[in-house]
Order: sequence, then C-alpha cells, then structure tokens
Amino acid sequence: MAAGKEIRGKIKSVENTKKITKAMEMVAASKMRKAQERMRAARPYAEKVRQITGNLSRANPEYTHPFMLTNDAKVAGFVVVTTDKGLCGGLNTNVLRAVTSQLKDLQAQGQTAEVVAIGNKGLAFMNRIGAKVVSSVTGLGDTPHLDKLIGPVKTLLDAYTEGRVNAVYVCYTKFINTMKQESVVEKLLPLNTGELQENAGGRDWDYIYEPDAPAVIDELLLRYVEAQVYQAVAENMASEQSARMVAMKAATDNAGSVISELKLVYNKTRQAAITKELSEIVAGAAAV
Repeated sequence: MAAGKEIRGKIKSVENTKKITKAMEMVAASKMRKAQERMRAARPYAEKVRQITGNLSRANPEYTHPFMLTNDAKVAGFVVVTTDKGLCGGLNTNVLRAVTSQLKDLQAQGQTAEVVAIGNKGLAFMNRIGAKVVSSVTGLGDTPHLDKLIGPVKTLLDAYTEGRVNAVYVCYTKFINTMKQESVVEKLLPLNTGELQENAGGRDWDYIYEPDAPAVIDELLLRYVEAQVYQAVAENMASEQSARMVAMKAATDNAGSVISELKLVYNKTRQAAITKELSEIVAGAAAV
C-alpha cells in the first residue's frame, strides 16, 4: 500500500492548500467591499475637480498654467500603479503589458521614459527591464494615503513644469465590476483642453479670483492631478481585491476537483490491492 499511502499524503496536502485558498478568498471578499466603498467615495470629488478644471479651461484667463502647455522634450513620464502582493490573477501582467507596449512605441519614436512605480510588482518589473525609475512608493497597505503619493508623483510634475518631460501618463487597472477589470493608460499631462471642456457641460464660465488667478489656478490644477492619481490607486486596489477573490475561488474549486480525482484513484488502488490479496489467499488455499 505504498502507492496508497503516497496518494493519501497528496490528498492531505491538497486539502491544506484548499483551506488556505478558501481563507484568502474570504479575506479578499471582505477587503473588496471596503475597497469598493473607498473608491466610490472618492469618485464624486475627482469628478467635481475635473468639472471645475473644465470650466476654468473655458474661462480663458490671462494666466495659463504650465500643465496646459506642451513642450518638445524627448522624455515621457509614467506613473505605473500595481499591487504590492501577488496571487491576483493576471491583474499586474495586463497593466505591465500595456505599459511595455507604450514604452516600445515611444522608443520607436526616439523617446525615452522616466517611471514612478507605485507598488512592489511594478517596481520590480521596471527594474528588471532596465527602465529609469526616478521614484517609487511601496507598502501602501489596504488604504491609500495621499501624503505617501504626493512626493513620488511630484518628481514627474516638477520635471514637466521644467520642460524636461513632454507628457505624463498614469497606468492602472480600472474597476468595472467584480468579474471585470480593465488595464488603462491615460494621459495626465498636458491637460487636454478639449476633454476638459466636454466635462464642463458646454457652458461658458467666468470667475473672480482671490487673491489672484495664478495662485488659484496653480492650487486647483495641482489638486486635480493629485485627485486623478489617488483615484487611480483606489481603482487599482478595488480591482486587486476583486481579482484576488476570483483567483482564490478558482484555486479552491480546482483543489476540490483534484481531491475528488485523487480519492477516486486512491479507492481504485485500494480495491486493486484488496482484490490481489484475496486472489493470493484463494490461490494458497487451493494449493493446500
């Protein structure tokens, strides 16, 4: 029964794995609800800031912020948002594949890239392919904090303001629903006046600035960019927990199927051993 003992060991091992994946599935489901609530709570602020920025772009003030200007630099900036942990299906693979495709297109145009990595997986991948990582942030936990994100992202914002970067892209996984998440590469800078005007609702606005237009516009556009980055991180966290819950459920179901197959094999092996022993006993009795 050496084979039977080996199969029993495999069954026990898979059962232990099934317990772990089931527990991880339940934890991910609990965290997913909280992450979705946090993401949905941040959306109204992000949408309102976008709308006000759109109104501002139609007001045509005398002062034009550097975020709305273009330059001829040969460097593009990327804010790559990934997870700190794995076991979430193809979530990170899909967004990193989209980033890699974008980097290849820029390289074909004779441009280089600077990367801000948010999350361990993105940081490790960018270092592995030899991309220039100018700053990074890891260990955000289950709740994103804007104060941890501002510093690394400001590196690219300052580079764009100084004219060393011609565009800034934010790359993350957008939450659609529990079963579907979409990899997104959005242009953050320069601000697209046409899209902002669409968000304004097609109306013309005029503003009275206090203390003056530069101070108000500088603060508003900085808050706008921060809101977009925070929303991207919140969307990515909600997508992470959803993908992990689905992946762990699939792992649990697969473990159950493997256990059923191993039990069937074990029962067949055990029955064959019993039949063989009975045959030997009968043969021995007949010989006597």
